[in-house]
Amino acid sequence: MAKFYKIWLIFDPRRVFVAQGVFLFLLAVMIHLVVLSNGVNWFEIAAQNHASMLE
Repeated sequence: MAKFYKIWLIFDPRRVFVAQGVFLFLLAVMIHLVVLSNGVNWFEIAAQNHASMLE
């Protein structure tokens, strides 16, 4: 691990960080689209749970 810094001699840090940012953004978009396409409405579920707790 002492010589791990040499990885940046092979890869350009700017390209790595840009690629990582693009990957994480696309992953977040994909996760959001999957959750939204399932028809899960977190607000309705939370409201039902809250109403049942009040009874």
